[in-house]
Amino acid sequence: MTYVVTVDICIPEGTPELDPLQRAGAVALVEDGLDAVRAVEGPDGVQVDVLDTIVAVHPGGALLKVVVDAPALEFAEGSVQVLVDELLERTEVLADWTIDRCEVELHQDLARESLAAADGPDAPPDDLALRRARHTAGAPSARNPGEGADGPDGAATKARAARARMLELAAELRAFPPAVFGVEADDDRRAVPAESARLAAGALVHATDTLVDELFEDVQVLAQEDATVAECEGPLWHLERLPDRYALQYDARFARRFLVTVIALTTRFTDGSFQHLSCVAEELALRFLLNEATTTLELHDLLDDHVSTALANLADALCVDTDHDRVHHPTALLPFTSWFTPFTEDSYAHPSTTDEPEAAPQ
Repeated sequence: MTYVVTVDICIPEGTPELDPLQRAGAVALVEDGLDAVRAVEGPDGVQVDVLDTIVAVHPGGALLKVVVDAPALEFAEGSVQVLVDELLERTEVLADWTIDRCEVELHQDLARESLAAADGPDAPPDDLALRRARHTAGAPSARNPGEGADGPDGAATKARAARARMLELAAELRAFPPAVFGVEADDDRRAVPAESARLAAGALVHATDTLVDELFEDVQVLAQEDATVAECEGPLWHLERLPDRYALQYDARFARRFLVTVIALTTRFTDGSFQHLSCVAEELALRFLLNEATTTLELHDLLDDHVSTALANLADALCVDTDHDRVHHPTALLPFTSWFTPFTEDSYAHPSTTDEPEAAPQ
């Protein structure tokens, strides 16, 4: 069975953050090390095949996505843990780095099962984001007929738990103070309560993990079919919502660069280093993130007028037009070949996205 294992590796505690040159070097070292491995011996001597990898380095370390073929989830996690441990140990400049997380996350096969589900009261919703939310929410517990998580009491309990989780996550969005969301705004039409701002911030943090996972699945679908978005027959979470004009250019290579852009952008959101959007790809990434956050809040019945205003205030502060039609309007974007080009000399550009793509029709 195919599993996607997510690994967070971190620089030693107390050391300075990686500068752009160090990040470029770390990307090369980690990618070369992973590319050299086709299989690894997991627990109990079981061989686990390495099918694909994606590496995104940020100032505090790196995020790895490793796709493996393993007989069980435990073998997938154990073998990738061994692989990354050995990679760090034998790479001198990475020897002091540590593994903060190594775990299997949702793979596209679960999404395919949902898409193939039969009609009826238990059929999944049409919206892909809501489908995924159903998967990640976990299976309902045993209950008596007419009772349980889907009833009024269960829905209220879920909503309260979701609200508490969003408020807890809000502290991780270090780049944006409450004022950016409209707390204590002079204009009453744009002012929001502090808790509404925290719900919006927490939803963005929650949406980050969802968006990264779903884009990774999009990368896998395009790579497996060796197709562009225009040609792809499999289900895609997000890339189909990019401007249709360039759909023949959205291949697996583009999808990887866009995924790394999302990771780099949201890392700057959470570590507090964000200053401004750096390129067209980041503008598109933020639109996707805001849409994902909105969907999450709607799913848990947490999206009231104040929270919607808080998200709109953030979009305005970052000069991002969230109107769906403008995202698809040809004049709303720079040429495709410029999507990953930094707007200014001081704009942040992740090393993995700086290679120019092949020429595309304008």
